[in-house]
Amino acid sequence: MSHLNLLMIGSSTGGLKVLEVLFPRLPVLNAAVVIVQHITPLVDKSFVTSLQRVSVMPVSLAQEGDSLQHGKVLLAPGGVHLYLVNNQKIHLAAGERVNSVCPSIDVSMLSVTPGRGGKMVGVILTGMGRDGADGIVHMKKCGSVTIAQDQKTSVIYGMPKAAAETGSIDFVLPIERIAAKLREMFG
Repeated sequence: MSHLNLLMIGSSTGGLKVLEVLFPRLPVLNAAVVIVQHITPLVDKSFVTSLQRVSVMPVSLAQEGDSLQHGKVLLAPGGVHLYLVNNQKIHLAAGERVNSVCPSIDVSMLSVTPGRGGKMVGVILTGMGRDGADGIVHMKKCGSVTIAQDQKTSVIYGMPKAAAETGSIDFVLPIERIAAKLREMFG
């Protein structure tokens, strides 16, 4: 199981709209998919339902102790931080807001450990603020390919811009091209 491929996606304002463009374009990926969307506990279940409608991969709300599996999508629940344990399991914990949000993309991405043979990709999509910028720098250092959404297809270009400004982004792409890049890497 040490060769797990991992796709971490961070999104905020406009995230559902953008993910509903991305997911219909993705096959079952040869990667475990973790989405950290700035979301409240009241909205997270309906968010999962919306994604289930457009995704060929099963989508569920992450739960404590879940194992990451190729071809499965886990969404960080609202109101708690999601950590990866050895890039294999999910740990959920209450905590202070980071970058004024909980769940925080940075918290999740900073918990990634350098790949042990698996491919890793970090993606920052539409959103306000700079959550995900520190996380994407860390993921790049861990050997990940890093992608930020372009300004034209972002609802709000705060987070992808902050990520791009770190100098740690490999590709700045419109959402359709992000789908193509992910198919190429994990198809």
